[in-house]
Amino acid sequence: MTTPIPTGGFADANRRQVLYWRLLSRLFDRDEQPSLEAASVAVVDDLGLPAALLDPAVSVDTIVQRFPTLAAELRGLLTPTEAEPDAIAPDDAGPHEGGPPGADPAYRPGAAEVRRAALVSKVLLNVFATGSGPVSANQLARWQSDAGWFEQALGCEPGELRRQPGGLGGTLAGLEGDLVRRMHLREVLADPALASQLTPSMSLIEQLLRDKANLSGVALANAKALIRRFVDEVAEVLRTQVRQTSVGALDRSVPPKRVFRNLDLDRTIWQNLTNWSPEDERLYVDRLYYRHTARRTTPSRLIVVVDQSGSMVDAMVNCTILASIFAGLPKVDVHLIAYDTRALDLTPWVHDPFEVLLRTQLGGGTDGTAALALARPKVAEPKNTVLVWISDFYEVNHQAVFDGLQAAHRSGVKVIPVGSVSSSGQQSVNPWFRQRLKDQGTPVISGHIRKLVVELKNFLT
Repeated sequence: MTTPIPTGGFADANRRQVLYWRLLSRLFDRDEQPSLEAASVAVVDDLGLPAALLDPAVSVDTIVQRFPTLAAELRGLLTPTEAEPDAIAPDDAGPHEGGPPGADPAYRPGAAEVRRAALVSKVLLNVFATGSGPVSANQLARWQSDAGWFEQALGCEPGELRRQPGGLGGTLAGLEGDLVRRMHLREVLADPALASQLTPSMSLIEQLLRDKANLSGVALANAKALIRRFVDEVAEVLRTQVRQTSVGALDRSVPPKRVFRNLDLDRTIWQNLTNWSPEDERLYVDRLYYRHTARRTTPSRLIVVVDQSGSMVDAMVNCTILASIFAGLPKVDVHLIAYDTRALDLTPWVHDPFEVLLRTQLGGGTDGTAALALARPKVAEPKNTVLVWISDFYEVNHQAVFDGLQAAHRSGVKVIPVGSVSSSGQQSVNPWFRQRLKDQGTPVISGHIRKLVVELKNFLT
């Protein structure tokens, strides 16, 4: 039985502090503080919220399944609102629907802020208190689900924030990567029931690609299925981004198709205004105008060179998928090269990023001269070629690689250098290269893959 605690304006501020102090205590020390725990239980009980809200072992999904109306409160919980929290809950509000049976909290000005603090504490504790020691497939799946609720609280879709490099997205990706590394992945993959609980993520795919040589039989089949699922999910996101950017300028030399969907209604009315009949109050149309939809497209060659050393997993995954999407566009000839100290021409499999990833070998040094040797013969028409070079540019022969990129740029090739982004979201680009590439007018693109999508689409315009 919990002891009732004082209520009112100052008391509500103290109640919020209790919840947040308890949150900080649990984040930095796994041992419970009895006084903070007892006070927090009293607070959530007074609010009519379930006691399970304070238990980090209970997932947010479980809370929402038991009390469905909390889902709406959790979504957008951490986004700014125009209304002041005090004005949200009137004094005469009824019992919270979906709360524990018989709960009838007496809402008052300030209680809404305390309620919000309780929900915020739940979401943050479940995501950021990851503990230590071995992790099971079920624990990873639960964390991924809780991270999805955290992203929804920030106004994002589940998984959206973790795909963004740097900042909070990088922090989440780092936490997920740590959980994956603490999991006995080979044993999990060997058990179809446990493997089915895994949700593919960049951190998980990185571990699978690193360890694929040690997998066989059922474990290898499950690993391939996870990689395929992840590739398909990322491909759909990137495909949408490619579709959202127009390709090519309108070609007015091609007559527009005379179909209803191309009808330019505004222009048709404007051009026929002289046919307006005041007596009949009708506009007589003697000519229809249609929109031009054909676009000029120039056959383009896209050469993607990807550093497959250990720090380049995110770029390797995203860019091989992106290359396959552009390979599916009309009149775009895509070539794909991966390198570390040696180079491998993956062009025969460019339409299938899954097969490309299975053929890569992460790790090793970085010598781009081998990739240059494969890329140079592929440049047939420099003015109509784009060379995308994805690397952290920490090269063994840095001057030789820069000279090769500079020669391609001077010949008319559109050179797009892309910096590395690790699964933790930390960008790392050799400053020597960064400055010289900037000086020659080809600055390194760093950040989200969307930037590269825009650059490539602009080249095709």
